[in-house]
Amino acid sequence: MENPKTLADWLIRLEALHPKAIDMGLDRVREVKQAMDVQFACPVIIVGGTNGKGSTCAMLESILLRAGYRVGLYTSPHLLHFNERMRVNGASCTDQELIAAFDKLEAIRGDVSLSYFEFTTLAAIQLFADAKLDAVIFEVGLGGRLDAVNVLDADVAIVTSVDIDHTEYLGDTREKIGFEKAGIFRSGQTAICGDPVPPASLVEHAEKIGADLWLFNRDFNYSGDKQQWNFSGRGRRRNSLGYPSLRGANQLLNASSVLAALEALRLRLPVGAQEVRTGLALVDLPGRFQVLPGQPTVILDVAHNPHAAATLAQNLDNMNFAPYTYAVFGAMQDKDIDGVISHLKGRVDHWCVTDLPLPRAASAAEIRDKLISAYGEVPPAGDSERSIQTFASPAEAFANALSRAGENDRIAVFGSFLTVAGVMEFRNSEHH
Repeated sequence: MENPKTLADWLIRLEALHPKAIDMGLDRVREVKQAMDVQFACPVIIVGGTNGKGSTCAMLESILLRAGYRVGLYTSPHLLHFNERMRVNGASCTDQELIAAFDKLEAIRGDVSLSYFEFTTLAAIQLFADAKLDAVIFEVGLGGRLDAVNVLDADVAIVTSVDIDHTEYLGDTREKIGFEKAGIFRSGQTAICGDPVPPASLVEHAEKIGADLWLFNRDFNYSGDKQQWNFSGRGRRRNSLGYPSLRGANQLLNASSVLAALEALRLRLPVGAQEVRTGLALVDLPGRFQVLPGQPTVILDVAHNPHAAATLAQNLDNMNFAPYTYAVFGAMQDKDIDGVISHLKGRVDHWCVTDLPLPRAASAAEIRDKLISAYGEVPPAGDSERSIQTFASPAEAFANALSRAGENDRIAVFGSFLTVAGVMEFRNSEHH
């Protein structure tokens, strides 16, 4: 069977390669990785955690690029284009580069069956190894211990936060999930946990395997006022730093983990104070409490579990007053939708809930029922103060919110990468 010629055709093939979309376990991936015979001469940084992974990766990349290093970054999922998942030197890889890496891997894997995520992760490893980089950053897809990214041995592994999500794969308590996340730690290597209340299971695992564990408030922390903030690590302080351009309450926790990682790597990847400042000031990550210019204010946030929803709620509270808040909300069925609603129901006046284009999405009607039970009543039709309406797509839900919102109101788009992506596509098509 000859290989696809376009990236789109390749991605269709990868969707059908393996019987299960998510197949936890590393045996097949390890087998192919051994056949690939790739080694990184540069530091490998792996970032796991329930929330904050993307922001942490983006800050690391931004600072290292400002310091003049050649950097590879692998993240998932993407918002608009698959190419966003693999970046070299701050730019998404081209279709041609991705196709070349896919072709190479296809020749190596033989008859080993790989899922979409496993195949693309190994292709990223191949692509970055060929690119001769100074640092590579890999974001864990799901969990840690059994995630395809974990075939790599990290020089520095960061777990950003541990909360309840993906319970069917990772367990239903923070202790069980913490153990899964800690699977990316390696003996003798730096292991950083940015969660202020780390699960005992994570700490025990790190100690058992002899990882060099850095804990927030024990080995590193931050302090700050409205204007600036300071980081202190084991042997290093960085003072009078500007706030990261990523907005939101948890970003100093994420930034502190980043600076701890850079401290651990200081002999291999030295980074100066100015590069840290510029890197944090210029970091850009779509869909993480992203406030778009213009009126009404539009906020894009991929928050899709209660922990992220609590942060979103806090971030909304820190904004200027808005007479009415509209929510464009769509979510996957396996998420704790009631938990997400509980954090936001006091802050949203008008809900525009939407279906999403995936079989495992919750329907807008199901979400509407959950909202009605959370509020304990159905808002009367035509009520200008409160409403719950259902839509077939994020674009339609957003268009409706836009048509009703006053210029001082705000529209928060959240619940899933797909919800945010649907609105971004709609806005792009309107602007062209």
